[in-house]
Amino acid sequence: MSLQLGWPDYLVERDENKCIQCEVCAKQCANEVHRLDPDTGKMVSDDSKCVDCHRCVALCPTRALKIRVNDLEFKPNANWTSDAIKEIYKQAATGSVLLTGMGNPKPYPIYWDKMLINASQVTNPSIDPLREPMETGVILGRKPEKLEFDKRGRLLTKMPPQVKLLVPVMFSAMSFGSISRNAHEALARAATELGILYNTGEGGLAREFYKYGPNTIVQVASGRFGVHADYLNAGAMLEIKIGQGAKPGIGGHLPGEKVGEQVSMARMIPEGSDAISPAPHHDIYSIEDLRQLIYSLKEATNYTKPVSVKIAAVHNAPAIASGIARAGADVITIDGFRGGTGAAPQRVRDNVGIPIELALASVDQRLRDEGIRNEVSLVVAGSVRNSADIIKAIALGADACYIGSSALLAMGCHMCQNCYTGRCNWGIATQRDDLVKRLNPDVASQRLVNLVSAWKHEIEEMLGGMGINAIESLKGNRLMLRGVGLNQKELDILGIKHAGE
Repeated sequence: MSLQLGWPDYLVERDENKCIQCEVCAKQCANEVHRLDPDTGKMVSDDSKCVDCHRCVALCPTRALKIRVNDLEFKPNANWTSDAIKEIYKQAATGSVLLTGMGNPKPYPIYWDKMLINASQVTNPSIDPLREPMETGVILGRKPEKLEFDKRGRLLTKMPPQVKLLVPVMFSAMSFGSISRNAHEALARAATELGILYNTGEGGLAREFYKYGPNTIVQVASGRFGVHADYLNAGAMLEIKIGQGAKPGIGGHLPGEKVGEQVSMARMIPEGSDAISPAPHHDIYSIEDLRQLIYSLKEATNYTKPVSVKIAAVHNAPAIASGIARAGADVITIDGFRGGTGAAPQRVRDNVGIPIELALASVDQRLRDEGIRNEVSLVVAGSVRNSADIIKAIALGADACYIGSSALLAMGCHMCQNCYTGRCNWGIATQRDDLVKRLNPDVASQRLVNLVSAWKHEIEEMLGGMGINAIESLKGNRLMLRGVGLNQKELDILGIKHAGE
């Protein structure tokens, strides 16, 4: 027996008085934690394989199971924590890079939670959204300097390509390959019903999803998987992905075992082959190169669709955004360091990038100072968790928000952060047929519709409480925010006052 220097992160507790040896837990666990012991006739568990996804707990008919964090600890040490020691043990045993999924779990400041929303009282009374119309729709794309009309009131100004959202929310980029076909379909159907957009991610688009084109953003990433003329013209908007919040400066890797027939056709690569996206676009090494790709995409779509450029939130994001706007992009997407991912090196995910709140405020201010804010829309992503986060983002200068992890949670994700293994017990981040079918796209899409619809109602309530009847009137209105527990430098970057001022 080999010496085990570490121990399981989780412990599976089974109430023997309740367990009826039905083997549901064994059949439901893709990680093979549970099995029936033929000698004793009882169910046993291998704690070392458990990822705390809760599938067995949720489906146990007698509620006999409970999973808890293993409280066995090393000798207390503020520097050498248990996690740090166990990670060294793991790498010493395997020689491998630590991989992980979903977003950064470190206890860094969450600035959304350190901002409060202003409210109207007497001189500027609140608005009752149940009795008065509220406008939650936004338009993404370049805005003209002015509008000209003829004597009959007909618009003379030629409008640039734009898209309209009925709510300032979109489903962020998650490729078919990183998530299942059923999850992809749920996002597409929900976006269509809600009057918003979903993003294909860097995995191309299966032909059967072209019917959702008016509600689709097609992404062009460094690997250029699945990119061709029909794909570009299938969507309502195009997005060039330069970086993402969970792994700035890092490419992507979809293992060959996830590339089945359907994924192969969508990505235009052989079945079973690894899909490796390089860190840079090998035709973009300057803003001038980026401009050439932006206009190549505009030419390919006959200048009928807005083009977005997605970057990760990093320290020089304002200067980068200024260059992108001047390069001809219609939309800039900024992805904060808490953004989710199907797979990323853990060290990169947890230590690279900056908070989306600070990046958004500084980018918006830079574009305002340069007098080019109207030339581009700003979309932000990176752990937008609820309607209040959306309201605060718009007050800081965003036009709309992407949600990814929130959407996955709505579909049933339990944040076990093992997406990269392809063994998602909830049928979301997997390509295994037996697991994919666990996610019913009818149910999943309805849950997404319910979530965004609930947020829309809450947005209307908060707008009404501020005495505002249109989301556009809140954009960049930082007077409606106050900070709590922030130092002066943080307040200055966010451009807001402290509570009490």
